Amino acid sequence: MGKDKFNVLFMGTPEFAVDTLEMLVNNHNVLGVVTQPDKPQGRGYKLKSSPVKEIALKYNLDVYQPDKIKGNIDFIDKIKSMDLDLIIVVAYGKILPSDILNIPKFGCINSHASLLPRHRGAAPINFSIISGDNKGGITTMFMDEGLDTGDIIEKYEVKIDENMTAGQLHDKLKVISSEGMKDTLKKIKNGTIRRQKQDDSQSTYAPMLTKEFGHIDFSKSAKDIVNLIRGLNPWPVAYCLYEEKKIKIYEAKNVSFTEDKYKNSDYGQIVKVDDEGILVKCGRGFILITIIQFESKKVMSIKSFLNGNIINKVKLN
Repeated sequence: MGKDKFNVLFMGTPEFAVDTLEMLVNNHNVLGVVTQPDKPQGRGYKLKSSPVKEIALKYNLDVYQPDKIKGNIDFIDKIKSMDLDLIIVVAYGKILPSDILNIPKFGCINSHASLLPRHRGAAPINFSIISGDNKGGITTMFMDEGLDTGDIIEKYEVKIDENMTAGQLHDKLKVISSEGMKDTLKKIKNGTIRRQKQDDSQSTYAPMLTKEFGHIDFSKSAKDIVNLIRGLNPWPVAYCLYEEKKIKIYEAKNVSFTEDKYKNSDYGQIVKVDDEGILVKCGRGFILITIIQFESKKVMSIKSFLNGNIINKVKLN
């Protein structure tokens, strides 16, 4: 391509996108940053900037926060005036219309936190773990008008071990996203880029998470329940009802446990409580809950909670 540095516009919002923005600042000409509008947070509903906006202001970059993009003529004209080589998108939060996708000379490139076409959508990291995948990763791709359906440029894999949480995978992938985008831009610059169509028949969907999604169904297998707990840690956190009160479950293990005296217990039944955890029968197998948060209490181990509290052997719902 003959250019040492690209003129880029960055679009992103959460903490996950920050490393990639800083990589671009250090290696290319960032002509502006687009991020979601400030939102009220906390008890005082004070407006809070996105993590990407905070980094953009640190580097004195121009920041744009349109409420909507599609049909926003003023915003689109502003982008057209920038002489852009590329638009780089990392977890921005909205699908881009064609009248923006067609503006940059070399296209719009997205870094998606899964091995596409698996886990298209808003929560790929969480669903990589909830689905029990043993590997995840970052996919860089040329964006089109679909939901994460564009041509793949590169995939960067990472192993998911059996105890990894969504938060831990997030922290790994945000670094890989930055490194992967740097590598991808280098290949565009060198003219060594390859495009690969996605196999739509292999696609899965990772929808936006809600707090309600975390309600544990103990009729499912112990393995599936532990995957859900890992996949929703640190947010929104899996939960169940203990004597009609909501408790959040941060960690649990899938354990082998074959005592016949519990074989006729209902799923959700607490069958044993000690310092190691709360043993609960599931639709298939048992889980040992080890880190928990009762209402108005701190997150703590079961051993710590039992120091001054009692857990009754009731059925969890």
